[in-house]
Amino acid sequence: MRVRIGIADTAREVELDVDDADEFIGALEAAYANGDALLWVEDTGGHRVGVPLARLGFVEFEPEQKVSVGFVPGA
Repeated sequence: MRVRIGIADTAREVELDVDDADEFIGALEAAYANGDALLWVEDTGGHRVGVPLARLGFVEFEPEQKVSVGFVPGA
């Protein structure tokens, strides 16, 4: 699942592919509850990203889109 994270006061967005959206949401909520400064996330490719929680603008989930290749009858 694709996660897009907006950082306040910047034009940048962080985009990650994660295996489990509910696990990501749980980690985000736990980081807020603990008063953590950063949320460290590892995507499916092994990249680690630190997101500053005080500047979190939004979090958006985009389900995987299945792409059809080739001839599709009736299309």
